[in-house]
Amino acid sequence: MTINPEVNDINTTYEYGWSNPESYAIKAPKGLRRDVVEMISKAKDEPQWMLDFRLKALDIFNSKPMPEWGADLSGLNLDEIYYYIKPEGFNTRSWDDVPDDVKKTFERLGIPEAERAALAGVGAQYESEMVYHNLKEEWEKLGVVFLSIEDGLKEYPDLFREHFATIIPPEDNKFAAINSAVWSGGSFVYVPKGVKVDIPLQTYFRINAESSGQFERTLIIIDEGAQAHYIEGCTAPSYSSDSFHSGVIEIVVKEGARFRYSTIQNWSHNVYNLVTQRAAVYGNGVMEWVDGNLGSKVTMKYPACYLLEDGARGEILSIAMAGRGQHQDAGGKIVHFAPYTSGSIVSKSISKDSGRSSYRGLVKIYEGAKYAKTNVECDALLLDEEARTDTYPYIEIEEKTARVGHEATVSKINDEQILYLQSRGLSKDQAAGLIVRGFIEPIAKELPLEYAVELNRLIELEMEGSVG
Repeated sequence: MTINPEVNDINTTYEYGWSNPESYAIKAPKGLRRDVVEMISKAKDEPQWMLDFRLKALDIFNSKPMPEWGADLSGLNLDEIYYYIKPEGFNTRSWDDVPDDVKKTFERLGIPEAERAALAGVGAQYESEMVYHNLKEEWEKLGVVFLSIEDGLKEYPDLFREHFATIIPPEDNKFAAINSAVWSGGSFVYVPKGVKVDIPLQTYFRINAESSGQFERTLIIIDEGAQAHYIEGCTAPSYSSDSFHSGVIEIVVKEGARFRYSTIQNWSHNVYNLVTQRAAVYGNGVMEWVDGNLGSKVTMKYPACYLLEDGARGEILSIAMAGRGQHQDAGGKIVHFAPYTSGSIVSKSISKDSGRSSYRGLVKIYEGAKYAKTNVECDALLLDEEARTDTYPYIEIEEKTARVGHEATVSKINDEQILYLQSRGLSKDQAAGLIVRGFIEPIAKELPLEYAVELNRLIELEMEGSVG
């Protein structure tokens, strides 16, 4: 496959850097303005309340300053972004009806094969719209809903409005506000009481156009006693100009339910990836985030669990790999509102070639959350002298009976380990890759086999030439 020749050397190992010729039904002008927001709402034939919501969110966005506490966002020019691009032919349940160029894109990414092999349903987003969504009939018969977010609004208006923007309102942060103003695409998932979907659902996001933004909004509701697993993947072409991704993921895990949300994020190195992800977890429910961050120019992403009722549990597993020109600012948040809640955050980061990784996390235990407990583990691996890692833990405890643990380690690849592995016939790069795979093993083992293999393969691509 061909990498765009304009791109910087940092993308030479990026496998998904190709792009298609642009062919769109609607392409908004650059910049975030009221008329662009109105264009999006009109194109989607939305009810008046949603347009009002978008315009209010635009005002909130304009009133909030850019954050200065995390990664450097000074290079992100929001006036040079296309905020809405509608591809030709979209949101079909038949793979045959997807336009040929879009279909070929997702075939190269393995989407139809993955659906046939190991998934309960597949969604595919191209630019600003879902081009394909399909759920296997066996799950439809049990009442499982897996639609584009737009179809969720139209077909389940009461359930949609009951939960939409209640977990992540526009006021939450500047990028939640921008998403609320221009959201397009994403999934709407509902799993009924007691239904256990034992194979994953997947949505795959692809940016194609240069200087484009993608602002999917996903709303997932797991009813009492239900279980499901959702996997998200994403890629983009390599361009010399920057693109912008700012998704919002809202999840409701009701009493006794269990849900896992897995991400393997592999954006090209010209993408600003600024995402808000949060789950509300009710009595004895379990929420699990498995979060892999390899690509992008800048990532700021902190999956969160709000533990609202007795016995709720939240788990966050995070892996970030930062190479030349990248800053991965990742971590997690667990907030305890109720007694006997528990949580854990395990964060692994790898930095090389002047790349920078940061753990940024919050543990908050409110007064009255008796016997709440959370443990945080942060492990960083530096592959060379130019790499950098930071840890920014925030721990706020207002309950005397709570228990919180935090530990952090920073290590370098040991020359003796490399030498030992070389004595067994491995090259330096192979030896380093083996050590790194062992380092991320706690994360990889939580993924389905196909995705664990993919994660290890992506790590190997990133590791090429990193030692010696």
